[in-house]
Amino acid sequence: MMWRQPKTVWSVAFACVIAFMGIGLVDPILKPIADDLGAGPSQVSLLFTSYMAVMGLAMLGTGWVSSRTGAKRTLLLGLVVIIIGAGLAGAQDTIGGIVAFRAVWGLGNALFIATALATIVSAASGSVGQAIILYEAALGVGIAAGPLLGGWLGAHSWRWPFWGVSVLMAVAFVAIITTLPATPPTGRRTSIAAPLRALTHRGLLTVGITALLYNFGFFTLLAWTPFPLGLGAHAVGLVFFGWGVLLAFTSVVVAPRIQRRFGTLPGLVGALIGFALVLVAMALGTGHQPVLVIGVILAGAFLGINNTLITETVMKISPVERGVASAAYSFVRFGGGAVAPWLAGTLGERAANIPFWVGAGAVLLAIGVLLTASPLISAIDRQPGHGAEPQGSALEAEALTVGDA
Repeated sequence: MMWRQPKTVWSVAFACVIAFMGIGLVDPILKPIADDLGAGPSQVSLLFTSYMAVMGLAMLGTGWVSSRTGAKRTLLLGLVVIIIGAGLAGAQDTIGGIVAFRAVWGLGNALFIATALATIVSAASGSVGQAIILYEAALGVGIAAGPLLGGWLGAHSWRWPFWGVSVLMAVAFVAIITTLPATPPTGRRTSIAAPLRALTHRGLLTVGITALLYNFGFFTLLAWTPFPLGLGAHAVGLVFFGWGVLLAFTSVVVAPRIQRRFGTLPGLVGALIGFALVLVAMALGTGHQPVLVIGVILAGAFLGINNTLITETVMKISPVERGVASAAYSFVRFGGGAVAPWLAGTLGERAANIPFWVGAGAVLLAIGVLLTASPLISAIDRQPGHGAEPQGSALEAEALTVGDA
């Protein structure tokens, strides 16, 4: 039975839920932090920028670390770093301090997420497919619950969401250290330069740049929208909870079906066009709260489809190992796209609708870049089922992880 798993699996799955809360958790508290510390949107948006920049850079070294220390030590190291980063971020009285420890949090998240899937698969009882479904369930709950927890705790104080994550991760640390057996390093050691060398492959680099560009729209939505929304922390949390639910649902359920029915490239282009149109609507209706609320929630549907399809494409479009390909892609996507939240905040201080226009333009540009690799992506579509992986496969789960983390 899928739900009859060893304690180890449930310990790692619980930690996965908390780890996947990482991005959406801070959305509801951006404005309260700005109000309390007298900061502008461009300063507060650095909470996203530092987190994503460090996570992107750290992805280059996660394989190097785990191949030398083993899965258990890598997981525990990641959890310790998250506990420290989140806990101390909540204790700061300046934006600079919060931003710095949010970056520490990003480092821990990279170490943990890079190792969690393999740990659950190896420790689970039953089929690999059942273990992966359990992992995907943890991913979905984390994405959806992050804004909800952030809004609930943030209604009391913007510090509480940070401390809440730190406490929950401490519980996960104790659970994993007591239930997970020692896992010595296995296989050959990964070079820290391998992801950079992988980017010499045209297809991988093109898809990475595509993701970097649509991240401008993605982080405009996350980092800027809470300001013109004009809602309290709890209400913002509920709005982004709706976003997270749709994103998780379309990632796991809808994206594979679209891929099988229409193909990878049409699915990607359709999702990006849909997201760009949502951003245009939000630019035209920035002053109307219902437009922004509906736009945020609806965007989750398109982002979920896009994230899964584009990351699965990354795994297949180049001849390098999947772990190396995902590290290279994450480096370009997160590291390069980290400037987007700061840019959105800076532009929004001039006019509230400019970030949405810029985000929409960047997403449309991403479509143009993606189409330059259409012959390579079409080769994936010529595979049975348009190259779609069976639900419950390891590759599908890896695509969800890299796409949505």
